[in-house]
Amino acid sequence: MSGTATRVLLADIGGTNARFALADPALPSPLLVDSVQGFAVADFPSLADTARHYLRETGQDGAGIRHGVFAVAGRVDGDEARITNHPWVISKPRTLAQLDFDRITLVNDFAAQAMAIPLLQADDIAPIGGVSWTADVEPRNRTYAVIGPGTGLGVGALIIRDGRQYPLETEGGHVSFPPGTPEELAILDRLAAQFGRVSNERLICGPGLVNIHRALSELAGEDPGPMQPADITARAQAGDPRSMRAVDVFCAVFGAISGDLVLTLGAWDGVFLTGGLVPKMLDALQYSGFRQRFEHKGRFSPNMARVPSMAVLHPHAGLLGTAAIAVAEIREARAP
Repeated sequence: MSGTATRVLLADIGGTNARFALADPALPSPLLVDSVQGFAVADFPSLADTARHYLRETGQDGAGIRHGVFAVAGRVDGDEARITNHPWVISKPRTLAQLDFDRITLVNDFAAQAMAIPLLQADDIAPIGGVSWTADVEPRNRTYAVIGPGTGLGVGALIIRDGRQYPLETEGGHVSFPPGTPEELAILDRLAAQFGRVSNERLICGPGLVNIHRALSELAGEDPGPMQPADITARAQAGDPRSMRAVDVFCAVFGAISGDLVLTLGAWDGVFLTGGLVPKMLDALQYSGFRQRFEHKGRFSPNMARVPSMAVLHPHAGLLGTAAIAVAEIREARAP
């Protein structure tokens, strides 16, 4: 039976924004889309404060909600999670007490993104390249990779075996950047002088686009001054050559590391590109070197040519995945 007491509080917490929603596990589509609200994490001292604010704003603070599933952009280590690009430290026992909940689950945000994959509909995705993908009507053995640039670079996977779904939590965005062209080697030299070790996240995320543009400018003997990612994409759309080149490099590197991820995980069933930048850069990705670099894997190039690379356009994929996790938890609790 559906009702407010059965609802679960969901959160998808990034380095910039925290999005909250409610799930009703009794419904075929458990994410209550009309309940989604977003807040700047800088405006609140903790997850619990933000959650209480959301519950008050939506009139749910007296509704008897006692279960939460929270996806965080950082590593979950036991009962604690640290947001990689924000100073929040989330303690599960402390948050349970502050919210007076019976159960809280903390997961990496890309575990949630992975769990959303089987729920994606045709309108929620767009192919990058000519290989299409359709969700299975019945669960099958599948291995999917998930990668996405936002404030940082998230990486995960979904392994489906015998109808059971296993999301894989990783910090793959922090592996070392592998340049594939002389230009990318020169960019690496510039970024190494600034950061020391250069990870993929230093290039493939919002601030990473700025890093690429600045490196290209410095190589040309120019100082671009302070810039935001939106400045670069806007200038690229207006025809500015350096901004266009920065976007091209971004897309090509994104394609190369997405293909590397498929090889690493054996994710022959597809890679899903998610995160805040993907919908904004969809046209650029579709008409860039993304797919060429994705497939360009030497002796495995023919195999890679058959792997779908799909842009996720669902506006709340992380929350969709946390809703799926909530449903799975409730089913397990009720199983004999």
